[in-house]
Amino acid sequence: MKREFSAAAEPKPRRTKTPDEALSALMRLCARAEKSEADARRLMKGWGVAEADARQVVERLVRERFIDDGRYAEAFVREKLRLSGWGAYKIRMALRRKGISPERIDAALALANPEGMRSRLETMLLRKAASVKYSTSHELKTKLIRYGLSLGYEYEAVLDAALTIVKEEDNTCDEF
Repeated sequence: MKREFSAAAEPKPRRTKTPDEALSALMRLCARAEKSEADARRLMKGWGVAEADARQVVERLVRERFIDDGRYAEAFVREKLRLSGWGAYKIRMALRRKGISPERIDAALALANPEGMRSRLETMLLRKAASVKYSTSHELKTKLIRYGLSLGYEYEAVLDAALTIVKEEDNTCDEF
């Protein structure tokens, strides 16, 4: 079936919310999942809530503990470490883009287990090594380092893990 789009087609009008509607909608959203102050402001801007009203809504959500940027940062760090396999640098940058203060980011990252992060990096690099094509150990090492850095891990940690994997790969090839 072919759809025709006319140039005169009008965009859907955005649904606006009153400050009370925005407050109750955000309370429901925050009860289901952690939201940051910046998330709430962005949503209210999309709903057409005036800046002064949005500020009051956010203040009430913070006062009633529906929104807590420290708690949000901790949940974000846990999720990205455990589920996405991100490193500290990538997590830090994502939280900064979300408007979380550097102090709260540092506090949330301080709760992360460095051994768990190292183990997760090794797991991610092993999985990558199994799926990439390479002709030399140098090429494998380069691809693993690039991948580890893209995940947001520190260069030294990535280099150590990549060298360990490349050595193991070389040893398995020598056994024939």
